[in-house]
Amino acid sequence: MHRRDRLRSVLNWMNGSTLLGLAAAKLVGCELRSASRGLIFAHRYSPGLPKASAFTVGNVVLFRAGPEVVALRPQLVEHEARHCTQYAFCLGLPFLPAYFLAAGVSWLLTGDPASRNVFERGAGLQEGGYVERPLRAALTRRVSAPRRLRSSDPLRRRHSSGQ
Repeated sequence: MHRRDRLRSVLNWMNGSTLLGLAAAKLVGCELRSASRGLIFAHRYSPGLPKASAFTVGNVVLFRAGPEVVALRPQLVEHEARHCTQYAFCLGLPFLPAYFLAAGVSWLLTGDPASRNVFERGAGLQEGGYVERPLRAALTRRVSAPRRLRSSDPLRRRHSSGQ
């Protein structure tokens, strides 16, 4: 295991997030397996939320699929490993409210909780199976609409007087 993976693993054990991930996995009856890079895979997560095919709590990656399907998705595993690192950078459990806030902002901007979510973008949208959605039309009109200059506007006076 690389030093950075070992450091991430230790930090996520110390900050309690891996313990929470293990508790969540056991609570819903997932099959646990040690994986490379200090990760722990929890297979066959069945509750309805979250709707994603995989999600991470500490160094525990919870998958809806079994190990035979996960083995065919190395990009998804890499995406989830980046989320494990994000837990370590956020000192563990503060990652959860920060992630949900970022998901809410993304939803307001695009109608999708992942497209503008800084954590999903940092982990790699495509690797996570996400499609980047554009900003909502109402937002792009406001941002790109030209500014109307009033006669009292100093910029208009400067341009009209030849300055």
